[in-house]
Amino acid sequence: MKILVVDDERAVLDAYKHILTPSSGQPQEDALRQLANSLFSDVASTPKVPALAETEVTYCCQGLEAVEAIKRSLAEGAPFKVAFIDIRMPPGIDGKETARQIRRIDPNINLVIVSAYSDHNVTDISAVAGPPDKIFYISKPFDAAEITQMATALANRWDFDTRQLEALKSKVNELAASEARARHIASHDFLTGAPNRMSFQRSLTDRVRSGDKGFALALLDLDRFKHVNDTFGHGAGDDLLTNVYQSIREQVPPSAIVARLGGDEFAIIIDTTSIEEARKIFSSVIDVCARRHSIYGNTVQIGGSIGWLLASSFESSSAVDLMRFCDVALYAAKKDGRSIAFLFDAAMDESTKFKQSIESGLKHAITQGELAVHYQPIIDRNTLEPVGVEALLRWTSPVHGPVSPTVFIPIAEESGLIHEIGDWVVRRALEDSLNWPEYFISINLSPRQFRRVDLVESLCQHALAAGVPHSRVQLEITETALFDDASRASSVLAELQSLGFRIALDDFGTGYSSLLNVKNFGLDCIKIDKSFVEGLGTEPNAAAIINSIAHLAKGLGLTVVAEGVETDAQCQALRLVGCSHLQGFLFGAAEELTQANLRYAGRSALKASANPPPLLVVHSAAN
Repeated sequence: MKILVVDDERAVLDAYKHILTPSSGQPQEDALRQLANSLFSDVASTPKVPALAETEVTYCCQGLEAVEAIKRSLAEGAPFKVAFIDIRMPPGIDGKETARQIRRIDPNINLVIVSAYSDHNVTDISAVAGPPDKIFYISKPFDAAEITQMATALANRWDFDTRQLEALKSKVNELAASEARARHIASHDFLTGAPNRMSFQRSLTDRVRSGDKGFALALLDLDRFKHVNDTFGHGAGDDLLTNVYQSIREQVPPSAIVARLGGDEFAIIIDTTSIEEARKIFSSVIDVCARRHSIYGNTVQIGGSIGWLLASSFESSSAVDLMRFCDVALYAAKKDGRSIAFLFDAAMDESTKFKQSIESGLKHAITQGELAVHYQPIIDRNTLEPVGVEALLRWTSPVHGPVSPTVFIPIAEESGLIHEIGDWVVRRALEDSLNWPEYFISINLSPRQFRRVDLVESLCQHALAAGVPHSRVQLEITETALFDDASRASSVLAELQSLGFRIALDDFGTGYSSLLNVKNFGLDCIKIDKSFVEGLGTEPNAAAIINSIAHLAKGLGLTVVAEGVETDAQCQALRLVGCSHLQGFLFGAAEELTQANLRYAGRSALKASANPPPLLVVHSAAN
């Protein structure tokens, strides 16, 4: 073991030397007794000294000399394990300052403060040279056994702590590698290995937000692919998709992004501001899609249609707008005969008028009684019985008929109407929940709602008006709401939890987060996005991902809701991997309030004495 001794008195250093590095020609016990009698007249005898393990000791007369020794040892990769430091060392720095400087350089060394005086403040020394569990004290006069026992014990502890730290570092590295693999799997298509929709949308959004306009964006849809699936089976279709993806990659620059969005739809980003260069590349992609492909010994021929644009042609458009424009151009390409690459033209965008019509209709939807909330059951994994409901917002427009929430919610967000609509949903959900007093109610908040400065006050007022205690209210937020302003989000969630509200993270796995970073926020529940559930039974890693999420969430004390359960096989798999709640069309579609009351109010009466109260989730998006 390697030890440092710091004392300005030569006689005391000699005493340490006799204890820690005794000469072979003189019995240690006799030498110590003689030295002790000469130094301390009240010491009659020195006890037998325990044998030390092989020891390397460095002796210093002043604090600054000891600090330099510490620096050298760390530079050489051979740190000291224990340092004995005298508290008084004139004329240089004293023991307290020496300990402070040593601790600043080496946080792992064990420090032993040695003094014959009682005028030093133990608390002050610990404050500058702690932590307290790495700083110890011995009074002069000391005996040999006291020094050897302290040195041996602290050296052994240093060895143990070092081994534990290395083991912890290894575990952290393993966890980081495991998370990296899981994030790669979650952001890439199982079949082709291409980036998936989530990964592509993230890349596109990041580029748009950064102000980057030096790229071309394209959506590709394969023509006659369904015929291959129907004729040769899904296995042949899977092989064909893999071949097509590899062929596309060969036609685009290495820096390009080629993603599979789902089914037979791909998306491409290439770095260029040249219309001619982009047109040439996308035309080559069309050509390669139209080649004959050998699948299962059969030759098949398909095609591809592309809708594309140059980002530099648009002054201020979001990633969603750019994707929509490409989708409009893709539709035009298919309408114009397929197997062509169609450049977006603003004249195509009839959807702009549709968006304006939706926004106009939403302004009167509440007062005209066009909004409604429907309810879908949530199932307990153990009993397979309904234990809660999710409220789904519906809008029937007098002009457009039933409009999907995936259409009108983003428009409400952008226009600011989401606040009025959100307040209406909160009031209605809380009032309806009184029909099912057993159930928790979870209300989905959009990112823009979550940014409201009066959010906490508004929620408290609505709960008070409805007569619903905070403990029955669960607030459901998205990853975007968390990471738009992480500091503010953490503060708001902490305040809401302190008031008794529960917090759930919706659509987990589709955004930027992992359990390792969302654990820093106050959460009670996560909802696994249905895109993971859809892969059960068809995608080899889907069950492993859900299993990892469920077990990590359980370790963090979170409940887990799996969305989009549509088959018995999915149900059984999700029960096996540990999801606490299940939800989807397998257990029932959403129902309007009258039917929901018939289903759940009667059940509530029968289970009035049951506990704990089950879960009710309110959601403003389609399920």
